[in-house]
Amino acid sequence: MGGAALSGALWLGLLWAGAGTGAGGGCSERCCEGRDAACVSSGWREDGGYGSCYCDGGCRRAGDCCHDHGQACPALPCVVGEWSHWSGCAEQCKPNLRLRRRYIQQEPKNGGEPCPALEEKAGCLEYLTHQGQECGHEHVPAFITTSEYGKERKRRAASSSWSSDKEEAGYCVEFKTESLSHYCALENRPYARWMQYLREGHTVCVACQPPAMNTDTHRCSGDGHNADGGKILRWEAVGNSRCQGTWKKIRQLEQCSCPLVHSFIFT
Repeated sequence: MGGAALSGALWLGLLWAGAGTGAGGGCSERCCEGRDAACVSSGWREDGGYGSCYCDGGCRRAGDCCHDHGQACPALPCVVGEWSHWSGCAEQCKPNLRLRRRYIQQEPKNGGEPCPALEEKAGCLEYLTHQGQECGHEHVPAFITTSEYGKERKRRAASSSWSSDKEEAGYCVEFKTESLSHYCALENRPYARWMQYLREGHTVCVACQPPAMNTDTHRCSGDGHNADGGKILRWEAVGNSRCQGTWKKIRQLEQCSCPLVHSFIFT
């Protein structure tokens, strides 16, 4: 090997050694969160170049990480726990919101996957006060929400006068939507995206379940009882009072079997 080639090989070897020992090179004990211009070193980069390199959380996007960044500063994703149970409505006897949360168990590090949403909301309506008394008023127009709420809502009686066999009673009503406000299609909040499925001219199925039933009539407010097919009825989405419209009753189904799509419940 010639003298020039030998000198070049020795020079490269010294550079690699310096980068590997942390003497002015590499990311050993030098990891930083986010993009940090002060988190700089010198040595070989992951792209094969030599010179200034970085050990911060933004170096991968910038393409200027030090050669050992992946080993010295491994990306750790955010880890969250399970969802809590849904809370009750924020207020009784009026359309409002319920809430559930989950908590961070591990913060993301070194550019790892960020944390997802930690809170979800959904529309709801309670029929009892905090003291266990019935709210004692009818709701007009019909307040509706997604059928998913029926899975979360505890099937309890609206008052002590309900027996266990009545508690499971229910029925469905089919309506044809005549009109709706443009706010329904614009709704993009996670707990309210179901409103986008409401369309003019579509047939929707709305289930009446306890405890939304009136204890005297065993009916849900706004279900169009005794209304003929030509009567215009009003509805409003729980969770966004500006998402509202009109529909006409098609028929009532005693054997309730609403489809998964275009299916809602009275609240």
